[in-house]
Amino acid sequence: MNSERARLTALYGGMLVLAGVLLMGLVYVLVSEGLYSSVMAAVSPAVPTARAGATAGPALPATDLAVTLVEPGQYAVVQKVSTAAGDAALSRLLTVSALSLAVYSALSVALAWWMAGRVLRPVGVITARARRLSGSNLHERIALKAPPGELKELADTFDGMLDRIEQLVAARQRFAANAAHELRTPLAVQRAAAEIGLADDPPPEKVAWIRDKLIDTADNSEQLIEGLLLLAVSDEGLRRRERVALDATTATVTQAVAAEAAEREVTVEVAARPVSVLGDPVLLDHLVHNLVANALRHNHPGGTVRVRVGPGGLEVANTGPVVDPAALPLLFEPFRRAQARRHAPGEGAGLGLSIVASVARAHGGDVGATANPGGGLTARVTLPTCA
Repeated sequence: MNSERARLTALYGGMLVLAGVLLMGLVYVLVSEGLYSSVMAAVSPAVPTARAGATAGPALPATDLAVTLVEPGQYAVVQKVSTAAGDAALSRLLTVSALSLAVYSALSVALAWWMAGRVLRPVGVITARARRLSGSNLHERIALKAPPGELKELADTFDGMLDRIEQLVAARQRFAANAAHELRTPLAVQRAAAEIGLADDPPPEKVAWIRDKLIDTADNSEQLIEGLLLLAVSDEGLRRRERVALDATTATVTQAVAAEAAEREVTVEVAARPVSVLGDPVLLDHLVHNLVANALRHNHPGGTVRVRVGPGGLEVANTGPVVDPAALPLLFEPFRRAQARRHAPGEGAGLGLSIVASVARAHGGDVGATANPGGGLTARVTLPTCA
């Protein structure tokens, strides 16, 4: 800060001092240009007699006014007096100008220092706030009160960046807490099954039940870990891109979940137009599968899932329980559900829609959802399509 202030002070002060020097030089030139002629015209009436043989200093221009007022014998005297008076006036002018320039230069440097400090004050506030930032005070903002300008825009941009960082940190903290809970739950189930179920020499039927329970718990843990890995891969971005027919991918996914839809007594309706997307076919397959699977598992017997594919992207609408509109933005965060802590077989512990959002971002798209009036959800994924 001090170095920048010193540079600005040198710049502003130097410009002001240079302007003062140029002004002083201009005044000196303009004053000396007609000074001797003016002094001669003023002195001529005051010379009473002529003095023969008088010698003059530097030759002065003989103006019409001097020739008219001065007699032939008096011209040398007038010229000498005018030269002495002109030299004294110029000397006095130089002395006063030099003193004025010195005072002006000191005031210019002081003013430049003050101006530089005032200009850089918002930068100092931003720097101090950035140094104090930590995980405990991310809610603080600069909130610079200043007229519109570059520094005001910089402070507002910094505040906006803090808003995004605070939201990201809060989301990561929720993710860590929820992930710890989800990973701890199967471990607790396994420990309880082993310590309680297998105590006191249980019969073979109970052992078989405990074995199935442990296998189911291990499967859920494996699905959770696979979901976390898939989320991490999609968050890193795309490593390869190729032309993917989104309509064909949707048809393949809907055929793969047909048995589950029949088991849940849910009708799946597909309307697909030919659309190609440049991206990763594996991630896009997971995106479509998670959307359709989420619509199936959060439905009711006799319900419907409508899948639409077109130039705008993918839309999946389902019937089901009423969803609170305030909870819609949270559904795309990891481990967040419309029905808290309600697991379904193969649900992936609440990672389905968060994986959809991550894959969409990796492909340069966006995702959103709206609550249907009669219940259920409509999720829309917008993806940049190929020509």
